[in-house]
Amino acid sequence: MPDHIRFILRHAAYGFVIALSFVGMLLAFDVAGLWHLVTHTAEGPIAVVMLVVFCTITFGSAQIGYKIMTMGDDDDDHRGRRDPVFSLTAVPRPVRIRTTDARR
Repeated sequence: MPDHIRFILRHAAYGFVIALSFVGMLLAFDVAGLWHLVTHTAEGPIAVVMLVVFCTITFGSAQIGYKIMTMGDDDDDHRGRRDPVFSLTAVPRPVRIRTTDARR
């Protein structure tokens, strides 16, 4: 199996584990009465499966995206900074101040 496919499947599996943990905590802490709804309706198991599937898509995609974005080269000297397009140098300029007499 190619390395990039193995990479994506491995991190999608991490997302699945995170999704199972998340749904498990939602049910365990009975957020918004979810445990009661799931256990007292006929469609409860279908709802749990759908919740796990959609959370897996969300967390798996986030995990894959995170790992791809952090795969930078080891020889980067910039450490996340871009080269400046122009340099900002402070040049002193004389400023003429006009005062008005408030007593007039």
